Amino acid sequence: MSAPVETAPQGRIAARFASEAAASGRKLLVPYITAGDPDLDTTLALMRTLVANGADVIELGIPFSDPMADGPVIQAACERALAGGTRLVDVLDLVRRFREEDDTTGVVLMGYLNPVERMGYAAFAEAASAAGVDGVLTVDLPPEEADDLVAALDAHALDAIFLLSPTTPDSRLERISRIGGGFVYYVSLKGVTGAATLDTTAVAAKVSHIKSFAPLPVAVGFGIRDAAAAAAISETADAVVVGSVLVALVGEHGRDPEALHRHVGDVVRGMREAMDEVASLPATSGAADGVSDGASAGTAA
Repeated sequence: MSAPVETAPQGRIAARFASEAAASGRKLLVPYITAGDPDLDTTLALMRTLVANGADVIELGIPFSDPMADGPVIQAACERALAGGTRLVDVLDLVRRFREEDDTTGVVLMGYLNPVERMGYAAFAEAASAAGVDGVLTVDLPPEEADDLVAALDAHALDAIFLLSPTTPDSRLERISRIGGGFVYYVSLKGVTGAATLDTTAVAAKVSHIKSFAPLPVAVGFGIRDAAAAAAISETADAVVVGSVLVALVGEHGRDPEALHRHVGDVVRGMREAMDEVASLPATSGAADGVSDGASAGTAA
């Protein structure tokens, strides 16, 4: 049995945001994939591919039978993972295996409260920390009801990450800024994952408003499927989250490893390069020329 993985003193997520690259304008890229889709070994290999092509933090989805906040692409991924027998303990073991060769990339578990409650908050937090997890985002847990889980996560130096939406009131934003850690995740669209319209002007305004409340970095997801959209969002957000476009590739090529890693790598690398190009431009430049407000973004994170 492997010894528990020690958490970096600053925390991997904070270290990424505080790195010299981020301080010089480089924004973080946060890809999402569903653990166990199509199987755990493929997920582990995909995590390596994501890092090799520019991922700073990986969001690892815990498969759940009723992923109500997710669209059909991620719902199907959860079904495939569950059909293969993936459980929460398997996801934690997957992170442990990843940590055997990567102790710097942030890993956030993203999912629903039920599996965590069944394990127990304290037991889950202890196991997640020992595996090398850095943060936890429970989609269906409102911050007003999160004190017990946040306390358990805090006890093991795990970041409690919360979602914000276009309709989040300032009172909730203020609470999240007090109890959250790592970053706040702004859902740029009303609706489930996989929605198709991204208004970059509205996103920029909301990110600015969030930053007036929250001392945490702001990551933006939903509505980002290509390099142009990632570049546009990276002008104002501290991190860009992309999910459904990658999960769709797993659904299409999951049984063809060569094609899967090539396609996923191409998408992530293209976003990384486009975001880095934006970061290298003078602040007065229109970094995302050609990405209009309301541009179709296809499958979203």
